[in-house]
Amino acid sequence: MEIKQFKGKKGLKVDELLYQYKDLGHQAKKLGEAADIIVEMIKDKECKVFLGLAGALVPGGMRLILKDMIERGWIDVFVTTGANMTHDLAEDLGHKHIYVDEKSDDKELNKKGLDRMYNTAMPNKVYEDIEDLFVKNWDEIEKCKDVKEFLWTIGKITPGDGILKTCYKKKIPIFCPAISDSGIGLMVWGRIVDNKKINVNAFEDLKEILDIAWTAKKTGVIYLGGGTPKNYIQQAMQFSKGASYGVQITMDSAEWGGSSGAPLKEGISWGKLKYKANYVDVKCDVTIALPLIYSALIDRI
Repeated sequence: MEIKQFKGKKGLKVDELLYQYKDLGHQAKKLGEAADIIVEMIKDKECKVFLGLAGALVPGGMRLILKDMIERGWIDVFVTTGANMTHDLAEDLGHKHIYVDEKSDDKELNKKGLDRMYNTAMPNKVYEDIEDLFVKNWDEIEKCKDVKEFLWTIGKITPGDGILKTCYKKKIPIFCPAISDSGIGLMVWGRIVDNKKINVNAFEDLKEILDIAWTAKKTGVIYLGGGTPKNYIQQAMQFSKGASYGVQITMDSAEWGGSSGAPLKEGISWGKLKYKANYVDVKCDVTIALPLIYSALIDRI
């Protein structure tokens, strides 16, 4: 296939840009292919789409994209880190993530009550407000039986309208296998220290996600970063006899043997990806790739 030289024009749409990307080389081609595959899996009525979210993506500005993808019904199962949901909840409570220079004096940021993630920051007061929300609503929270119900309940009680609220309203299964590894987890621990009870059983979530994968006619996976969310979905794919579609966007490398950098093709050996699956690995910062893909999806779907 011939590599075509990129042709720009005034008023070039993002959708047109990604179609041109497929005729280029390197990661541009991969990014163009990723948009095609995601469109295909969303339009396939037999396919359950699983999205895994890791990395500081809500602080990086991806929150409304993810909320809209869920709201539009493009995502059937959402697996996330607790950190991203902590940041989503922070925005729901009226706080904003702000830009800071990565060369900032971190001692000065600490004195100002700002917690830095590369070149973004969040006010430390967020944790006080989350704790206050949990204290006021603990009678409802403590009744939750699994993490999915727990996160839906937080979505229900939050005054905002972000990712958690949207998952609750749309009844999209939201799983967080490492929920204790987050600000939200710390808030729950604080209630337990105060002799409060909670009945959440994380293993019930595993039963549910495996059941969704087992009963699905087809499955597709989208990995934004890697980490625990990716692996949680990957092990469920073994019960679906392998995903039919896959898109992974990561900056991690395969050479160190970790899941975050493992190419999707590796999943074939585990039975997590079908032999003839339509898939692509994109080596790119998610905050660059996702807005481009999302903008193309709006035009195509």
